[in-house]
Amino acid sequence: MDRVRKIISMIENGEHQEALKKYEHILNSGSNDEKFLLAEELFRLGFLDEAKALFQRLLESYPEEGELMVLLAETYIELGDEDKAIVLLDEIHETDPSYPEALLLLADLYQMEGLYEVSEQKLLDAKSILKENEIIDFALGELYSEQGKFLEAIHYYQKVLPHNNEIAGVNVNQRLGDAFSAGGAFEDALPYYEKALDEKLEINTLFSLAFTALQAGFNKTAIEKFEQLKVLDPEYHSLYLFLAKAYEREEELDLGFASIKEGIKQDEYNKDLYFYGGKMALKLGDEEEAEKLLREALALDPEFIDAALTLNKLFMKQENYEKVIELVEEMDQNEEREPQLLWDAALAYQNLEQYSQSLNKYRLAYTYFKNQPEFLKDFGYFLIEEGENDQAAEIFKKLLQLDPTNEEYLDILQRISDEFI
Repeated sequence: MDRVRKIISMIENGEHQEALKKYEHILNSGSNDEKFLLAEELFRLGFLDEAKALFQRLLESYPEEGELMVLLAETYIELGDEDKAIVLLDEIHETDPSYPEALLLLADLYQMEGLYEVSEQKLLDAKSILKENEIIDFALGELYSEQGKFLEAIHYYQKVLPHNNEIAGVNVNQRLGDAFSAGGAFEDALPYYEKALDEKLEINTLFSLAFTALQAGFNKTAIEKFEQLKVLDPEYHSLYLFLAKAYEREEELDLGFASIKEGIKQDEYNKDLYFYGGKMALKLGDEEEAEKLLREALALDPEFIDAALTLNKLFMKQENYEKVIELVEEMDQNEEREPQLLWDAALAYQNLEQYSQSLNKYRLAYTYFKNQPEFLKDFGYFLIEEGENDQAAEIFKKLLQLDPTNEEYLDILQRISDEFI
């Protein structure tokens, strides 16, 4: 095996051309033991084509050797030739000791292709052979988790834990936390995240713990963990919005707003930070800052409807009807029309005494709000003011259908009726 060790030493020292010459000698005239050892080492070092050639040469001597077929299949997979890998793995006989390993590889390949039922069957076949095997249990947990079958995933992840806390570099406690959290069992998820963090402090796990605590309503825990994450990695952009929400739930609006401002410094193109900051500024009574932040959100995404609606609501409260119209006209340039903005525009034009434009917006909005009492009242009273009594009567009749005992609507209909007599 000295020749193999020498080739590996040359590769590690960067003497690739000399190593390749010696590799050719082993490929063509080396012993099978040399070929096998060299193939494994070359695979480890990423010399996949050379490893493939050695495994293929060995299979010429041992055409039904399952271990070699699995190793060659893994090489094909690394080279991106999954189809060849599948064909090769399918040739391994059920009685071969490497058959369960072949099933695991096939399951992984089919899972990557989205063929979940085929993948599941391969794993269950492997489990029928190796009934107590944490690798297979973990693979089933991964498969079910990817499919959104979280109860099944939890079952198999929990079977792994008595044997191992980590599989293939993945923390099983974290996976259990993820599965419980994704399934809506937020409180059940928290102990698993905490165990995962006890085993290794990892920022994504810390974020998951903080976010799940927030979802579970444990706001103080969420704040503590998000603040810890911020110290460890201030550039972890996702934390700032959720930290602000946690502070808001604890009615610490100033701290929440400060978190938003910190987040914007780290991620100046995050429209959600500007939007949420605008809403928090409104709660703090700073309408000028709210307008500024909401406009920034719209500058980043001109079709950000929630930001437009919130900003328009502010303008309506301020009775700044010119700004309402301006914003509605800007949003009208988008392909998708927002009904609430039509209603806002109708009211704004009405207050600006631009009645024809107001009527046009009311009629457009009516398509969307024909069963909404508040809109119908606005529209009905507008029609009365404009002397459109026939149309107003139809609107108030509809209101009366929605609320048959409403005396206000009955009086208005009676008044309209009396005017026609």
